[in-house]
Amino acid sequence: MPFLTFTPFQYLRIVRASAAYDLAVTWVFALPWTFAWVYGLLQSIATAFSLPGDFPPLNAAHMLMANLLGSVVIVWSLARWLQPSVQLGRLDALARGLFATWQIYAVSQGASALILAFTMFEVIFGLLQLTRVLEEAH
Repeated sequence: MPFLTFTPFQYLRIVRASAAYDLAVTWVFALPWTFAWVYGLLQSIATAFSLPGDFPPLNAAHMLMANLLGSVVIVWSLARWLQPSVQLGRLDALARGLFATWQIYAVSQGASALILAFTMFEVIFGLLQLTRVLEEAH
């Protein structure tokens, strides 16, 4: 039994909020020039706070993967924003579980611990979207 329950309206607001978060955070990954800028910014933050792990020098393969990820997440986010549903919320929870798993794995393999800030949002939105939706009486 899930720890929280929401009305369908509340649940769809959570689905839309997760889509808005994804759009706000990942659009910079979709374009080469914005990703290069944000990658440098993340490197600077990690260095300023002496966080463990590293950001390797950015190369063409990294750029391609980031741009592909950003492009797909933008489309997925727009689908959830424009037509939120319980089914899309559940699928997004699954995707967030996968993202969190691979982010934790990357940090365990030496990637910057700064990634865990993103992981926190993956876990929060994933858990919220796994909650029970109360049936409303008509």
